[in-house]
Amino acid sequence: MTTATTHANELLHGRVAVVTGATAGIGEATARRLAADGAAVALVGRRRDRLDRLASELREQGARTLAVAVDVADAPGFAAAASAIRSELGRVDLVVANAGVMLAAPFERADEAEWDRMIDINIRGLLRTGRAFIDDLIATAAAGDRADLVHVGSIGGHESFPNYGVYCATKAAVAHLTRGLRRELGPRNVRVKTVEPGLVPTELGDGMADAEQRANLEQWRSSIVALRPQDIADAIAFAVAMPPHVNVAELVVVPTQQG
Repeated sequence: MTTATTHANELLHGRVAVVTGATAGIGEATARRLAADGAAVALVGRRRDRLDRLASELREQGARTLAVAVDVADAPGFAAAASAIRSELGRVDLVVANAGVMLAAPFERADEAEWDRMIDINIRGLLRTGRAFIDDLIATAAAGDRADLVHVGSIGGHESFPNYGVYCATKAAVAHLTRGLRRELGPRNVRVKTVEPGLVPTELGDGMADAEQRANLEQWRSSIVALRPQDIADAIAFAVAMPPHVNVAELVVVPTQQG
């Protein structure tokens, strides 16, 4: 009997993936799914202990994997990490730029350091991730193989929510950047795409300085049947398993009750 997972496994065998923000939530779920589907996976995140545990678990399941502890906001550190990944796993052909932060607060009392952090991670970090591996992706595509740059965005890139203005602006930048890069890199057969989740119960938002906004977010997430991180991982796996001539360019995934 053939299952969808078996089919995906055949399609992803031999691919080399990088997943940022792999210590928890969508990043961890995506790393697990891509590894299960046959890809070698570089796990990138800030928390070494979590990365090492996940890498060990995936290796026990037969996956090739590498744990790399680095902050995407650290330009020299990330460049060194990219070099180490390439040296250990080979040329990268699948990049999932997932690392992100969401720090909500009323505009008039928001901490500007939180704005800086969202810009550094959600925009600069995402740019840095793609730039570090773009030569690999272009070379892979030129050889006739699948090459994917996946940006994990948010429905916040298309909608506005009170107290989330700066966060939504960073995700709008991701959405527009992806469209621009798709026009630039698509003719060279590099597939650039966004996967944009709605409500998912993850650690995203846990670091908010504003306690009222943290409580509101928790209530919001519990008010409906929210997505699971695995749901987004499945969407990413589906998109990157398509034949080389097919790009699932923009994939919005929301809980049914979110509309």
